[in-house]
Amino acid sequence: MNPEPLNPSTTVEVGKFFRFLQLEKSLAENSIEAYRRDISRYVSFLESRHVASTSTARDVDVAAFLHLLREFGLSPRSIARNLSAVKSLHKFLLGEKIAGSDPTENIELPKTGKHLPDVLSIEEVAAILDAPERVQKQVGRRTKIPIWLRDKAVLETLYATGVRVSELVDLKQSSLFADEQIVRVFGKGSKERIVPIGIPALKAIERYRREVRTLLARNAAVRHPVQLDKTTGDALFLSARGKPLTRMTVWNILAEYARAARINKSVHPHTFRHSFATHLLEGGADLRAVQEMLGHADISTTQIYTHIDREFVKAEHRKFHPRG
Repeated sequence: MNPEPLNPSTTVEVGKFFRFLQLEKSLAENSIEAYRRDISRYVSFLESRHVASTSTARDVDVAAFLHLLREFGLSPRSIARNLSAVKSLHKFLLGEKIAGSDPTENIELPKTGKHLPDVLSIEEVAAILDAPERVQKQVGRRTKIPIWLRDKAVLETLYATGVRVSELVDLKQSSLFADEQIVRVFGKGSKERIVPIGIPALKAIERYRREVRTLLARNAAVRHPVQLDKTTGDALFLSARGKPLTRMTVWNILAEYARAARINKSVHPHTFRHSFATHLLEGGADLRAVQEMLGHADISTTQIYTHIDREFVKAEHRKFHPRG
């Protein structure tokens, strides 16, 4: 037996909701389409329960809808997205006085859990950091430009500072203060922060600058003699063509040496960032100090950002970072 169709008022109610999303919320078309799929599924479910209209749906109807989604095997994340769309619809209907109550008011979003990237052990990080030199020795041939020294410096810098890959490729030579063992980083929103950097990374960078960067910059000078400053700028890390390193190149460098180190985990630049923070915290570093090194605006949703003395942050880095 086919369910009875919804009251025509439902079509009007849902139509008003989508006009609201398009005109007042100014959502992107793909977001509108996602809402449309989820709301259509909800409306069809209400129809199967002979509910007169969306404005007369009750909390038991919404709960039954969620129960059905679970029975279908939808993931908590998908269920949460569906419920979020339904909540938006009923909040709109209540706000427009089309409905007298919101049946989703006391229904909470299911916990989806936070997906955390793989964390490398200290031994696994060490294996990756040692991989460039080990691979070079295995190959056993001398190249005109020992590019592995750049790769080594890139890897050491990622782990020593916990910077984002976008921040790494934007690093300038002038950003590095070797005597003070710090580097100036420009993060999201061009916010500046000072991050400690350990001796192993500084040594790797110094050797790269001395033996490799000058040759890479020379390559750029040969190709673009007039535009050398525009080609290389003051970029710390350069490509084989003498241009500033790209984020994709850094991803490829890390993937190559993770394979060489036989690491059976998904390893990318953020894996190093996450491992950096985890190793510091597991070692006993102050949470606020790690927060400042990472450039996070706050520690969690309930803890507000607190300024930390620079010397304290450096001391925490030296004391607790495995390669401090």
